[in-house]
Amino acid sequence: MPAITNHLPTAELQALDAAHHMHPFSANAELAEKGTRIITRAKGVYLHDSEGNKILDAMAGLWCVNIGYGRDELADAAARQMRELPYYNTFFMTSHAPVIALAAKIAELAPGDLNHVFFAGSGSEANDTNIRMVRTYWATKGKPTKSIIISRKNAYHGSSVGSGSLGGMAPMHAQGGLPIPDILHINEPNWWAEGGDMDRDAFGLARAQELEQAILEQGEDRVAAFIAEPIQGAGGVIIPPDTYWPEIQRICDKYEILLIADEVICGFGRTGNWFGSQTLDIKPHIMTIAKGLSSGYQPIGGSVVCDEVAEVIGSGEFNHGYTYSGHPVACAVALENLRILEEENVIGHVQNVAAPALHEMWHGLSDHPLVGETTIVGMMGSLALTPNKGSRAKFDMEPGTAGFMCRERCFANNLVMRHVYDRMVISPPLVVTPEDIKELGKRARTALDECYAQMKDQNLI
Repeated sequence: MPAITNHLPTAELQALDAAHHMHPFSANAELAEKGTRIITRAKGVYLHDSEGNKILDAMAGLWCVNIGYGRDELADAAARQMRELPYYNTFFMTSHAPVIALAAKIAELAPGDLNHVFFAGSGSEANDTNIRMVRTYWATKGKPTKSIIISRKNAYHGSSVGSGSLGGMAPMHAQGGLPIPDILHINEPNWWAEGGDMDRDAFGLARAQELEQAILEQGEDRVAAFIAEPIQGAGGVIIPPDTYWPEIQRICDKYEILLIADEVICGFGRTGNWFGSQTLDIKPHIMTIAKGLSSGYQPIGGSVVCDEVAEVIGSGEFNHGYTYSGHPVACAVALENLRILEEENVIGHVQNVAAPALHEMWHGLSDHPLVGETTIVGMMGSLALTPNKGSRAKFDMEPGTAGFMCRERCFANNLVMRHVYDRMVISPPLVVTPEDIKELGKRARTALDECYAQMKDQNLI
């Protein structure tokens, strides 16, 4: 891929960005003063910015560039489709070849009887769809009072009004009148931060049983569904204890509660299988997909729905949809992405090469004085920063301060590693090589060393 050399100077791009571009999840005035990093091109697992820096992207964009950057095949698929059928909708008894082929392929890959797909433009849109779908499902079955959806604190399910309500992040709920009615949240299975003196298994069981308590408090005739990520991604890569998901499954089955697995991050190889539900042995009625479906090359998402729910929804008119549901170009690109994942055995590479190397490197960071624990499943991991490993202590400063300091040292060392409060998280492209992983580990350790030295200099630890 040739370098793009004809862009404006960085300072001018930053000024234009500050003047006109409103960034998501940002204090735009503060960002404008600091100046944005301008990314100009990418290849494999590396980004290049307007100042000539080569940056190792350990987050695969936003958890999504599963096959890595710069795959010409996806660009070619988009160009072919744009020339043949650049757009048409799937309303009004109409369909087209790319959306038909993609729905069939997803049904082939998805576990169990998840054989139907309602397409959206993103994970946020798909989770909005899920709200309406589960409530319509129960109303159609003659149980209109079953409208409550239970989620978890610190979960992330999108940032629209509906999906943001499903999520359990307090800063999001503090703005815009969230959550909407009939959305409840139970505690997350975060043993490191909230387990106290309980062992992991007992804690996992107790947190799962909060779902049963909530159902009994609200009444089984009021609860429609439970939604959760197999592994909480944006919440800090929170891997639940082994006891958690079997108990959640038992409770949903016992009370006839629809189970929605939000696979937006976990899907398409991220956990070492096609879906996180397979890794953790979850049997959902609905799976939310996006991100890795197209490796981020096109905006596309969807709800993968089991036979029984699809049959009930299909018995009448479901008054819901989006202009870009099943967009032909996005579908063509997603199909090509799935072909690459399958034919190049990318998931086999994860299982046999990338994940073992990544796990060894990641757990090797546990000897660092700032690191309290390292956790990882497949190609998503996190480490907890702490001033005291033995007691799982928190820093004596605003939560997230230590994580932000570490993130800044990552950026200074040309590494994209995200912080969630005082956890550092990674989610590299699935095609990352052992050599890339060694470099990732080297830069991560340097960032940790510099952060530790900075904290000591400032008497923060």
